[in-house]
Amino acid sequence: MQTRALVLALLLACACSHDPAAVIHTDRGPVRVTLEVVADDASRTRGLMYRKDLADGHGMLFVFDDEVDHAFWMKNTLIPLDMIFISANRHIVGIHPNAVPLNLTPVSVGQPSKYVLEVPGGYTARSGITTGNEIDFERVP
Repeated sequence: MQTRALVLALLLACACSHDPAAVIHTDRGPVRVTLEVVADDASRTRGLMYRKDLADGHGMLFVFDDEVDHAFWMKNTLIPLDMIFISANRHIVGIHPNAVPLNLTPVSVGQPSKYVLEVPGGYTARSGITTGNEIDFERVP
C-alpha cells in the first residue's frame, strides 16, 4: 500500500509541474514531453547545439512567428534528434527521424509549420508519435 501511495504522489507531482509541456495524442495514448521553449532568434539559432544528451520525455520547442516550411541543420549538434514539425492548428505535419549529428544538410518536411519540437533520436518511434497526431501545449507562451 505504501508503494501505491508513493506512485500516486509522484504522478501528482509530475502533473503539477510548472514546466512548459506538450501532450501529444497518439494512438497508444497521450505522450507528455517537458519543454524548453525558444522563441527568439538568438535562442533558436543556438538550439540544442553542444548538448551531449537529451533524455526521453524532454525536448526543445521552437516557436516561430510565421507558419512556413522551416528548415533546420545539425551544425554543432552532437546528438541525433527527431524533428517534429507542427502546424499552427497543433497537428504534426511531418517528422524527420534521427537527424544526423554535425550535418549541414537542411532538414525540412516540405510542409508549413509554426512549431518544431526536437526530441531525442528515435523517441517518436518508441512513443508511437506519428504525422497527423494532435498536440496540446501547457504553459507555452
